[in-house]
Amino acid sequence: MIRRVAIVGAASAGKSTLAARLAAHYGTVWVPEYLREFVETLGRMPVAEDQIAIARTQAAREQAALARAAGYLFCDTTPLMTAVYSRHYFGGIDDELEQLVRRSHYDITLVCASDIPWEPDGMRETLDECAVIAGLLFEELHKRNIPYTLVAGDATQRLLKAEHVLGKPATLRK
Repeated sequence: MIRRVAIVGAASAGKSTLAARLAAHYGTVWVPEYLREFVETLGRMPVAEDQIAIARTQAAREQAALARAAGYLFCDTTPLMTAVYSRHYFGGIDDELEQLVRRSHYDITLVCASDIPWEPDGMRETLDECAVIAGLLFEELHKRNIPYTLVAGDATQRLLKAEHVLGKPATLRK
């Protein structure tokens, strides 16, 4: 059985770094954030009509990665984050996106704190907007009764906190 681990948080909170480190630590795979690829490929920020396609692509890539996963599948963001962005930038979450969020299941949710130095990543968010996004994320997690663990500190502290929640990686047998 593969346990899906959602890694969420505002921009520049260390989600990709944590996902990659956890995948290496546990000898499995991770699913990068599709939104970043969308922006880089199309050379533009998404509009409201793009939100469901972004969330669907993220979910489809997670599903495809399950075949390569071992023990855990680490997901660098989820459709829930797309919903949070839709709420902030476009004034709400449309019905189709809401349904996708409700169908998306994660066994563990890790929220990356915004306590590392912020670096602009070419996306839309400013430092102030990151705080708003983080607040909206916590509202959605509470509203949806999604349990989560906040991971904070430097990369090593975050890995140790996640390992505490996930358990030690199994010893590889030769």
